[in-house]
Amino acid sequence: MMCRKLPGAMRTWCMMAAIAMVLACGCVSAARQNDDETRKLALAQLHSPDAGLRLAACAVLAEIGRQEDLPLVQSRLFDDDERVRGTAEATIWSIWSRSGDAATDRLFERGVEQMRDGRLRLAVDTFNQVIAMRPGFAEAWNKRATVYFLLGEDELSLRDCDEVLKRNPQHFGVLAGYGQIYLRKGELQRALDYFERALAINPNMAGVQASVEVVREIMVKRSRRFI
Repeated sequence: MMCRKLPGAMRTWCMMAAIAMVLACGCVSAARQNDDETRKLALAQLHSPDAGLRLAACAVLAEIGRQEDLPLVQSRLFDDDERVRGTAEATIWSIWSRSGDAATDRLFERGVEQMRDGRLRLAVDTFNQVIAMRPGFAEAWNKRATVYFLLGEDELSLRDCDEVLKRNPQHFGVLAGYGQIYLRKGELQRALDYFERALAINPNMAGVQASVEVVREIMVKRSRRFI
């Protein structure tokens, strides 16, 4: 692309899109020589009035973003553009899923694959190892909490949810997870509280919003019985 012939904003968009494409293709050696500058550019472009630039910035940060970048990325969960909101959410999950240690990340990915394949007990064992290696890695606790939930072991899941929130109070996924557990327990008000806390951080979770509406409807019907 002949980006140098384009106006300033278009040149920036062109560069950001090109970086995103290089990273997505896995051809990262050249692109990552200047990771810090690339990150700073992406973070700056999160505030751009151009939705395309914000979208490209999120795509770059999904690959090279750091934990300290999360507050700015999270602000895009309230973006005017639906594509940016969705990409920002995916970017947050990508950043959450990086521990900062390659060996830990490889083991973590194995646990995620085991989850996807339904090998839940194996996944628990794998996440046990990840947590032992990196106890500060909040997403390992979250994934183990999810596996315990799928196994029907709600109390173990709740304990792990607590560990996630200690490390990442903005984890909208685990807040929604609390809601699902308490919904299954029949504690509707408690479930509703957690669902609403999750939506206050990330209002784009359609499934959680649907759960809120269902819970509210049930609660209204129950209250009418006592009037």
